[in-house]
Amino acid sequence: MTLSSSTQLRLALVAALTLAGCSNDRATSWQGYVEGEFVAVASPFAGRLDKLSVERGQQVTPGAPLFVLESDDERAARQQAAEQVRVAEAQLADIQTGKRPVEVAVNQAQLVQAQAQAVRSAAQRKRDDAQFEIGGISRAQLDESRATAEADAARVRELQRDIDVARLPGRKDQLAAQTAQIDAARAALAQAEWKLSRKAVSATVPGLVYDVPFRPGEWVPAGSAVVRMLPPGNVKVRFYVPEAVVGSLKNGQAITIRCDGCAAPVSAKITYVSNEAEFTPPVIYSNETRNKLVFLIEARPSTDDASKLRPGQPVEVVQS
Repeated sequence: MTLSSSTQLRLALVAALTLAGCSNDRATSWQGYVEGEFVAVASPFAGRLDKLSVERGQQVTPGAPLFVLESDDERAARQQAAEQVRVAEAQLADIQTGKRPVEVAVNQAQLVQAQAQAVRSAAQRKRDDAQFEIGGISRAQLDESRATAEADAARVRELQRDIDVARLPGRKDQLAAQTAQIDAARAALAQAEWKLSRKAVSATVPGLVYDVPFRPGEWVPAGSAVVRMLPPGNVKVRFYVPEAVVGSLKNGQAITIRCDGCAAPVSAKITYVSNEAEFTPPVIYSNETRNKLVFLIEARPSTDDASKLRPGQPVEVVQS
């Protein structure tokens, strides 16, 4: 005998209500599963995988080496940046000390020659002044003698100033510019060292090595996870409760987790209570069927108990 569609719908509603009533008679427990929030450990730069220091299933501690990518280019860049720092520092030191002693000595020798020439030209001018008074030389010859004496005296003053300048450090603006060059070179060196350090990656948190997608010798694209880890604090349990129960649960509330193979129940605390229904069956909503609405709850065990649970493992949750 074939039942009409309306009859089938009524039978389905009756069956659903009957199951809901039976479930209310049982002890408060809900089904759920374990989920892991994995940490993908990667390098921001591409490179060949030279060394893999861990394997699947291994527990690691913070600071433990995980993997090393080839870093020839980064090492060369760091060396270049270090040399640029040394060059900039040497240039600043040179500016601060003025000219070399040998260069100053050359200027001093030129000054001595100029002083001797100035003495001779001054004496010649004195003689020409006397000769002009008695009519022994012309006005033109006297003017030339005076001009020569003044030029030689000016040359002495010029060389004296050159020696004073040679002993001075560079100008303030020049020193400031060279100091900025040193700062820029040091920043480039720090960047090169940072890039090199990202080719050898270590664990920052303790956890279980869940997967290693690459093997030594393979090319690893930038940002691709070489190691997938599961820290104890990233293990959580997800389960669903009916609408009639969700109001009695809150963050921080203790629950108990039971699972096949667990030697003892595992305690946990609720960390998330959904504000929206996760699942609504295709039935007509009414006060009698509102327990069909279920809400997602998340809870986390302590870090000591997290290792007893495995992602994907089905569990039973009861109120503590």
